[in-house]
Amino acid sequence: MLSEDELERYARQIMLFGEDGQKHLKDARIFIAGAGGLGCPVALYLAVAGVGHLRIADRDYVEQTNLNRQVLHWEPDIGREKVSSVADKLQAVNPHIDVETVHLTIDESNVRELVGDADLIVDAMDNYPIRYLLNQVAYEKGIPLIHGAIRGFDGQAMTIIPGESACFNCVFPTAPPTEVFPVVGVTPGIIAMIQANEVIKYLLGKGKLLANRLLIWNGLSSEMESMRISKRPDCKVCGSTDKLQD
Repeated sequence: MLSEDELERYARQIMLFGEDGQKHLKDARIFIAGAGGLGCPVALYLAVAGVGHLRIADRDYVEQTNLNRQVLHWEPDIGREKVSSVADKLQAVNPHIDVETVHLTIDESNVRELVGDADLIVDAMDNYPIRYLLNQVAYEKGIPLIHGAIRGFDGQAMTIIPGESACFNCVFPTAPPTEVFPVVGVTPGIIAMIQANEVIKYLLGKGKLLANRLLIWNGLSSEMESMRISKRPDCKVCGSTDKLQD
């Protein structure tokens, strides 16, 4: 049940999707991979929306170079674990949610346990090896994955529904070279809002998801477009999975 405080807090949302919809958000469990430029605003907006259970994993500590874009990390947080910094802010903004944080490097040995029984996985990472791991686990567990990535003024997002839509490997069969990329702070904010919106739509069963579509944001021209994508029959993840199911 929603408390009186929650009913007041979420009143404007309840006008859109009712108390049952808000209860769906409260009961949801989301795994967010990363507590940086994308992870901070994703977590913040899911928290204020009342998504009840957030598990966030990140290995890093707050540095001064993070502060232009990682909006839940502030000057006094420099040197702290990012996940601890994020947890404090989320609990302060909404005490009605549960925030679980894990300070470690996501890898093959722990990713399945970290994802656990989540309803959704949010890719808020800045490197492709972990994105491929998240995609693999999403298909193994049948859990949707919300992808986001940024560089400079540009960004992209898509939603992956295992067994139904193209997966991350279909679109990016090989990883680009590793780099320390430039970024302006507004870019992860924009892409993270799209990711958070996809999470909420999925949980509520509303709207049209970014499944089989890659949304591309060009910040310099202020243009957004979506590119149709499709499964690759030779995809080493969803291609082989579909063959096993046939």
